[in-house]
Amino acid sequence: MADLDVDVILIGAGIMSATLATWLRIVDPTRSMLVLERLDRAAAESSDAWNNAGTGHSAFCELNYTPEVDGHLELGRAVNIAGSFEVSRQLWAALVERGELPEPRAFVRTVPHRTFVRGDDGVGLLRRRQAAMSAHPLFAGMSFATAPSTLRDWMPLVMEGREPTEPVAATSVEIGTDVNFGALTRGMLTALERRDCPVSFEREVVGLERTDLGWRVRTRHTATGLEEDLHTRFVFVGAGGGALPILQLSGIPEARRYGGFPVSGQWLVCKRPDLVARHAAKVYGRAEVGAPPMSVPHLDTRVIDGERGLLFGPFAGFSTRFLQHGSLFDLPASVRAANLLPMLHAGLDNLALTRYLVQQVTQSHAQRVEVLRAFVPAADPDDWVLQNAGQRVQVIQQDDERGGVLEFGTELVVSADGSLAALLGASPGASTAAALLLPVLERCFAGEYASPLWQSRIRSVVPASGAALAADPGLVAETRRRTASVLGLAG
Repeated sequence: MADLDVDVILIGAGIMSATLATWLRIVDPTRSMLVLERLDRAAAESSDAWNNAGTGHSAFCELNYTPEVDGHLELGRAVNIAGSFEVSRQLWAALVERGELPEPRAFVRTVPHRTFVRGDDGVGLLRRRQAAMSAHPLFAGMSFATAPSTLRDWMPLVMEGREPTEPVAATSVEIGTDVNFGALTRGMLTALERRDCPVSFEREVVGLERTDLGWRVRTRHTATGLEEDLHTRFVFVGAGGGALPILQLSGIPEARRYGGFPVSGQWLVCKRPDLVARHAAKVYGRAEVGAPPMSVPHLDTRVIDGERGLLFGPFAGFSTRFLQHGSLFDLPASVRAANLLPMLHAGLDNLALTRYLVQQVTQSHAQRVEVLRAFVPAADPDDWVLQNAGQRVQVIQQDDERGGVLEFGTELVVSADGSLAALLGASPGASTAAALLLPVLERCFAGEYASPLWQSRIRSVVPASGAALAADPGLVAETRRRTASVLGLAG
């Protein structure tokens, strides 16, 4: 039996692996770790700034996080997301203070989060949402407006040229953020490499096999084709859209209940200086009927590598690839006897989504601009160009009652013995990664996680948990004040 080559192997050099490796380095600086990445650079898939919205998801502006059921607004998911984002802010602030992240403006800055609705029903919904949310400690300060003068101040491009009799409304939270998750990921991985957690690029995982000590991870160097086995006690699969095929390689029973449905995306991008200068917010609207939550339309201020621009979208597309740099055989290769029926059931339950994707794929530039004009009535087609927005794999999970359910969040899968963990799914994963990955420590390193040493080290970087923040207005205010000061953000 071969000895261990490394204690922990993390697959995928994206925000998830970088965050879990950071947590492990905080709680146990002696543990050996290695990150494997199939591409030649870090954060080149879902974590790349152009491949996600960059919204620091805190549920301020996303209507899909606060569904209305039988006239009652469900705030539970919004509260969980907002609390989790505050955990991420605390971790990032601690890393900045320790010199393990670059100057904060390289990866995060203040950009107000706003929600815009049209029509009497939309105005009524938003009014009820603001009343319910602003009473909660995590959402105190959320403003509501219907007055044209206020709306013009908040979003001049959205109001310019709009029919004055059209019922419209918006909410605003001034402490929203824009996050460059690519820059953040690369900063975290650079710090980890300085602390003996190397990243091995152009190294694809092609096999996972249990051993007496843990796992044999077979890798292939993409440039040379050379295969090599590594032995480790613990494997984390944080490979974005590529996580499902790797999870299936493991053969763990927990993987059998999952399938995946790939959805690609595109943005309309504007870099015309005078227009860019007039819009300074992330403005989210309402999704079309049948559209997936990841396709909620929004007009965003983005600052990527120092360059300011506007993004509108995303426009959904379809590819059988699970990754932007993946294979057209990714989807068919993921089908197994155990997940075939759940995938078929999910497909039958989501025919509206299928019709929506067909409509999106066949759109012309002129048709996309017409969609944009619902947000920006005076939009000129010549000012906007189409750009790819990455690839996502929505989770399909076996369900005893419905056969299969298409999920739109993030799913944590852990083997029964805790020796392997994987994250499946999409938004709002990156924003909530710091909180999302603490259960990996709890479930996979249970004895150590409960120890006073690990708990004290976790509290040293995250003094306030999401649950504690949700119940304490004073703690919310103090935590935001402290992290805003370190990260250079609005209070």
